Amino acid sequence: MLLHIRPNGILFLFFFYADNTYGLHVLSSISIAWIYIFTTSGFSSPKMGTFCSWTASLLISVCIYKYALTVSEPACQTFDAVDGKQARRTNSSSPLGELFDHGCDALACTFETLAFGSTAMCGKDAFWFWVISAIPFYLATWEHFFTNTLILPVLNGPTEGLMLIYCSHFFTAIVGAEWWAQHFGESIPLMSWVPFISELPTFRVVLLSLAAFGVVPTITLNIYNVYKVIQARKGSMVSALAMIYPFVVLLGGILIWDYISPSDLMRDYPHLVILGTGLAFGFLVGRMILAHLCDEPKGLKTGMCMSLLYLPFAIANALTARLNGGVPLVDESLVLLGYCGFTAALYLQFATAVIHEITAALGIYCFR
Repeated sequence: MLLHIRPNGILFLFFFYADNTYGLHVLSSISIAWIYIFTTSGFSSPKMGTFCSWTASLLISVCIYKYALTVSEPACQTFDAVDGKQARRTNSSSPLGELFDHGCDALACTFETLAFGSTAMCGKDAFWFWVISAIPFYLATWEHFFTNTLILPVLNGPTEGLMLIYCSHFFTAIVGAEWWAQHFGESIPLMSWVPFISELPTFRVVLLSLAAFGVVPTITLNIYNVYKVIQARKGSMVSALAMIYPFVVLLGGILIWDYISPSDLMRDYPHLVILGTGLAFGFLVGRMILAHLCDEPKGLKTGMCMSLLYLPFAIANALTARLNGGVPLVDESLVLLGYCGFTAALYLQFATAVIHEITAALGIYCFR
């Protein structure tokens, strides 16, 4: 266990004493990702939720707290917001900075889901926690593309959402992961009288509450804001909605694959499903941000569909099990590893190509 904790601690010390600058966002993103990877891969089983996994919750909660809290800017409650102000104040802002900033945030959705799914013993439902974090993020990016303004509601992910996350990890370190897995009526006895809800696992009640009171109002506002802009410009709302198509197909493809799979993918391999889909999501978000920075025409970007190329092969392989006595042509664990490899390669190719092109065009450096 110490072999897993020690490198996290070293990164955490550097992160804790870093200055409140754009470099802080870079270092904090790397540090948090490092801790998430070691937490989910080093401490937990493939079923996401073991006795040892929650012991890292305290370290994660402190790390996210340092990332999320600042006293220097009362109007901007997170370093995630402050780094942009600092970059503009020092005249060091650039399109690459915006792309890197939001690109790190998109991947953070995946790593945080892996960590929370493991510490809260969510099992296959961890995928749905990723969904409720990815949908508002994607719709906010989509809204920004059309309105040129990133408008966050009064209660939003970069502030209240991060606060809720690190408080949840800190709380888990105190009460233990089992608190999330027991019935809601047992976790909160005052609510034991509520029918149906009291019999659900606590994490599932939290999931439903976040979806109903957080995700649905937020994405409704996103669509309404884009609709107003489209109407004012006499544009096509169908063309605007087409940019959501790749993300919808990505989610639909994963759900279809899981449904027809001879094995339960989200139960047996939740880490691989979330990791592979999260990397594909990062590619979609990065491609949309790039289209906005380059002022590309509104509408579907065919390049975004590159992230969907692997899914037909995975679904076809799952269908072969119905013709072969329940045994697919290729073992699904290998197919999932291939899916993660494909999305990782796609994302890395996109990231390196964009960095080289932007640094060459602007005559700036990246990471040096």
